[in-house]
Amino acid sequence: MASIITLTTDLGLTDAYVAAMKGVMLGINPEAKLVDICHTIEPQNIAQAAFVLSRAYPFFPEGTIHVVVVDPGVGTERRAIILRTKSADFVAPDNGVLSYVIQQSSAKPEAVAITKPQFWRSTVSSTFHGRDIFAPVAARLSLGFPLTDFGEVITSVTTLPLPQPYQAADGSVVGHIIHIDSFGNLITDIESNDLPQAKQAITIEVGEQLIFGLSRTYAEGSGLLALIGSDGYLEIGVKGDSASVFLDAQVGDEVRIR
Repeated sequence: MASIITLTTDLGLTDAYVAAMKGVMLGINPEAKLVDICHTIEPQNIAQAAFVLSRAYPFFPEGTIHVVVVDPGVGTERRAIILRTKSADFVAPDNGVLSYVIQQSSAKPEAVAITKPQFWRSTVSSTFHGRDIFAPVAARLSLGFPLTDFGEVITSVTTLPLPQPYQAADGSVVGHIIHIDSFGNLITDIESNDLPQAKQAITIEVGEQLIFGLSRTYAEGSGLLALIGSDGYLEIGVKGDSASVFLDAQVGDEVRIR
């Protein structure tokens, strides 16, 4: 039975961890189509994984299964869960990594705690639930097993306090850097509709730098610039360079629109 299963992890590309997970899944469902979203999430960075997943999963066909293994609590009492939305299933630790998925869901998702060991590998390591629990569960889910076969229904799932832009007393819009991509571009939580209609009249304050108006592409200008990126968020970059390095910026830093 063919099914798409994606993987988002912090397991890196220089070890055998990801390949072991794929081997387990293909051993159960050889027809599964395995797609890598990202394996270079910063180690144990749940918020980064949540954001990266949220930028990719909406583009997959309905019924895709998304496996997320960024799991600082592996081997502890934290739950392993399956979350079902109208468009996809998510197999992940219950640690907030599905926060954006839940925020973006048009209806309350279904969820079960993965508690039935008959769906796991016969030997489960306390340090690699990605291989021994999440991978075999995802593969069996792709074979059409009902959601409730895997464990008990749960009514709440752990979420992170996601940052939101707000309007300050002086009328400016204050947002936050929520992601730094591999080019060093700063992705903020400010969306296009958070900005005034006269977008070219705005001043963007980040660190001690000011940016006047918006560019259309990263190729415009010769220095620091701001634009609305492909996902609809305000982004800050430097033509041919890293805005993160140029500004010594970090996730969580404020960005102010005047």
